[in-house]
Amino acid sequence: MRKLTLTVGLALCLIFSANTTFAQQTTAGQDGTRVITTAVPFLLIAPDSRGGSMGEAGVAVSHDANAMYWNPSAMAFLDNKMGFAMSYSPWLRSLGIPDINLMYLSGYYNTGKGVIGSSLRYFSLGDIQYTSIDGTVIGNEKPSEFAFDMGYALKVSDVLSAAITLRYFSSRLSSAGGVTGDAKPVNSACGDIAFMYKKDFKMRSQGQDIPVQFSSGVNISNIGPKVSYTSATANQDFIPINLRVGYAFKFMLDEYNSLTLTNDFNKLLVPSEGGRSDKPLLDGVFGSFTDAVGKTDENGVPLGTGVFGEEISEINTSIGMEYWYRDLFAARLGYFYEDPAKGDRKFITIGAGIKYNVFGFDFSYLVPFRTGNPLQNTLRFSLNYNFQPYN
Repeated sequence: MRKLTLTVGLALCLIFSANTTFAQQTTAGQDGTRVITTAVPFLLIAPDSRGGSMGEAGVAVSHDANAMYWNPSAMAFLDNKMGFAMSYSPWLRSLGIPDINLMYLSGYYNTGKGVIGSSLRYFSLGDIQYTSIDGTVIGNEKPSEFAFDMGYALKVSDVLSAAITLRYFSSRLSSAGGVTGDAKPVNSACGDIAFMYKKDFKMRSQGQDIPVQFSSGVNISNIGPKVSYTSATANQDFIPINLRVGYAFKFMLDEYNSLTLTNDFNKLLVPSEGGRSDKPLLDGVFGSFTDAVGKTDENGVPLGTGVFGEEISEINTSIGMEYWYRDLFAARLGYFYEDPAKGDRKFITIGAGIKYNVFGFDFSYLVPFRTGNPLQNTLRFSLNYNFQPYN
């Protein structure tokens, strides 16, 4: 248990709740950085090893129970009767804090006409002991967050699927009336809308026809109202409404070897000024494509230049590669890029998987470009089970 002052304790609790810095306003530093922040950012943490090992790309490739996070509509293309997956990640271990963990459980059931999916995410932030400036213990908290999803995916045609997901989430960074004063837990709901297109064709190479599977996906996730961590109704923050689009090519090199290349793009559909904004929900979502202020002076005053460039800088890019041998052994590699002015997360990911009959095991490892990054050495472990094909 860590002894912290009240101020530092609350700050760390918020920061550790996700893979991006949490704050109540956009960070506008003297170096020109303008990091967009939201409430409950844990909803954006990639929970499983497969997507996590491909640079956190998965909107066009996740065809198992973990599709509930990446793209629920991908479940409509599953041939299995049912399946489930479990994932675990010790979070932010590089900071020397041993009790922050992310756990994820997901599953699906194929009715033959559509696929019902469900998932549960639990994010434990460990134990925090609050002290006053003079070191007197004034209280303890065990902050945690969780989200429970239910979704339904349906094939619209042979090549197109759609899905809708409803989500209930709770973020208990501090108990009501606790040592953090006016702070209170957040309980709310949101949803996802997702689509996937999938088409097979053949590519001619060196006199041979190579079967290729092309897929593309769109997932607009966490569509929901603003929330507040205090009783003050004016202090409301956008949740991380996110647009994820991507594509993938899977090359069947021969009967034993396959190679998948994928690319995702992510953009937060919240105001560029940050999660705490007076804008109504829909104004913030649709205005997020055109509301950047561009470059600012040392006082944060917009200079009226670079507006389009800042909008582009709000898009994160993920690139991934997956190689399978005989559908038994997999090797994965990925790259994630975030603009320096919007958070500066840059890392590569590596991973591997093994599949035997209906069981599978995957793991991933994250290597940041910058030493001292809180995400350094992040590990994810996943187990999955798929029942026999649907008859």
